[in-house]
Amino acid sequence: MKKSIKNQILSRIYGRGRGWCFTPNDFAADFNRNDINVALYALTNENKIRRISIGLYDYPIYSDILEKYVAPDIEQSALAIARKFSWRIQPSGETALHYLGLSTQITSKHIYFSDGPNKKYNLLGQTLEFKHQVLKEASILDANSILIIQAIKAIGENNITDEIKTRLKSKFSNSEWMKIKKNSSKATGWIYQIISNIVNELSINND
Repeated sequence: MKKSIKNQILSRIYGRGRGWCFTPNDFAADFNRNDINVALYALTNENKIRRISIGLYDYPIYSDILEKYVAPDIEQSALAIARKFSWRIQPSGETALHYLGLSTQITSKHIYFSDGPNKKYNLLGQTLEFKHQVLKEASILDANSILIIQAIKAIGENNITDEIKTRLKSKFSNSEWMKIKKNSSKATGWIYQIISNIVNELSINND
């Protein structure tokens, strides 16, 4: 028996895992827009998904410790919006630091640069802001590479300590760092050198 459109969409959402954010556009290639809207409305009322802004939803993560759903994933939200409008995006330096756990500041405002217009979204109390900017790393397609480049740039060349490098190393596996190095070859010289040093140190420690 063929699944209903609602259940087909729900299966796709479940397949992405908790924390995934999406818009109706993510299903537009396979379903009628009206059917998508009806399905998402029903799934929201059934508490199977959550509406976090106009036209933006997530499959929320539940915390047993807090006994409630946690806040929407900012990166997932930004990616969903970027897919909807076909924007290229990258996090601001402070947002990258926050996402990597390197920032001591508690913030409810997260900034991404994009090749689209300036725009703000309220995501259940968190602010996601897009600022138009020419993206120098636009050719770098890997999200991890952009994240690391923006974080290192925000910290500054003269402030990269051994402690910071150790913390950065722990964020990704050795194979991921190798990919980051490859994708960062066109980044500013000193940023690429720091990334290369991190990869070299990882290689030495594994010998």
